[in-house]
Amino acid sequence: MTRGRFITFEGTEGVGKSTQLETAAATLEGLGIDYMVTREPGGTPMAESIREMLLATREEPVHETTELLLMFAARSQHLYNRILPALSAGKWVLCDRFTDATFAYQGGGRGVSRERIALLENLVQGDLRPDHVILLDAPVETGMARARKRGELDRFEQEALAFFQRIRDAYLERATEMPGRYHVVNAALPLEQVTESVSALLSALSKLPVAD
Repeated sequence: MTRGRFITFEGTEGVGKSTQLETAAATLEGLGIDYMVTREPGGTPMAESIREMLLATREEPVHETTELLLMFAARSQHLYNRILPALSAGKWVLCDRFTDATFAYQGGGRGVSRERIALLENLVQGDLRPDHVILLDAPVETGMARARKRGELDRFEQEALAFFQRIRDAYLERATEMPGRYHVVNAALPLEQVTESVSALLSALSKLPVAD
């Protein structure tokens, strides 16, 4: 059986990842491709519990190393209990964030070194990486204005704009370094145009040969 594709959706707050995951799922349904939609941190009951710990606002400062280790603890549980079995069964996995988010948020945002993140990436994932990363990109001010309209902000969303600018810069830097894997979509455009772009991109990716 051919391994499924691993497609991740990345971006800062308020860029519309949830909406475009729905677009991607509808596109794959139309193409007759079996798929699974999931998210990080989360994706399994235990990983969702870790997600709640990570997002909860608290008076106690959360050290960057604690945050990093919790991210990878949730990722390990998610990877081995859901992602890898789905890929082995031939399903496409559509994931709201993965390790590229760690390089952006904990790396770019918090200042954790790439080397420390890469060490955990290799430990938890081995040689598994997303086949394609769809980066929904928009100015930080635009995304945060949208995020504030959703309601109460979580621990990450309460950070200053400079934090999210560093995250956006880190994402765009990775996109420049890995143009074959990253696909940047202008998420500041009207929703209809973003949806059309994502649907066309998924259709094009379905025609590419599966990487070894």
